[in-house]
Amino acid sequence: MSEPSSPLRVLLVDDHPLFREGLAAAVDLDDGFSVVAQASTGEEALTEAARTTPDLVVMDLGLPGLSGIETTRRLLTDRPETRVVVMTMSEEDSNLLAAMRAGARGYLLKGAVREEILHALHTVGRGGAVFSPLMAGRLGSLFAAMGSAPAREAFPTLTTREREILELLAGGLSYRQIAQRLFVVDKTVRNHVGSIFSKLQVHDRAAAIVRARDAGLGPG
Repeated sequence: MSEPSSPLRVLLVDDHPLFREGLAAAVDLDDGFSVVAQASTGEEALTEAARTTPDLVVMDLGLPGLSGIETTRRLLTDRPETRVVVMTMSEEDSNLLAAMRAGARGYLLKGAVREEILHALHTVGRGGAVFSPLMAGRLGSLFAAMGSAPAREAFPTLTTREREILELLAGGLSYRQIAQRLFVVDKTVRNHVGSIFSKLQVHDRAAAIVRARDAGLGPG
């Protein structure tokens, strides 16, 4: 029998102590995680990240001093293997895009319930990307509005529908959300995704998203 994997190390960054403590209690109840540090400012977050080497960072955007966006950018420059999930009150498209460009793997609103938060942390911890339903819909719309020119140039072997699905994947939408947006069944999306994986010579969704973003799709 294989040994159980160690809990993922989590750093919580938020300037509201009560919210941070409540989140810490909720996360620590899950055996898959261990909260190794907390920070109330961006500067403190960078110090704690260097000290505790977290696997996951839950990052507020509205921090005093150094912003959550800039903190995320600096943290990932120093430790690119770390995965950041933004948790914020902001529903602004500009903040969503800025967080993605900084390297965040997830974007949750502070009204999220514990189950949604833990699901997001597990998914991002496994290498995926997660967005609250509201923000995923906005992200998909933003990227769809940008047009498919980068995809046509970078991936000429993809069909129009495959390029469309790749853009939505790069925007953080789940297979089900893509199916709903395109008015098709989940199986149709998965069939297209299988073809995309084959043409891009990748083995999973995360790798396809990386290829798409390297080609200019989704956040830079």
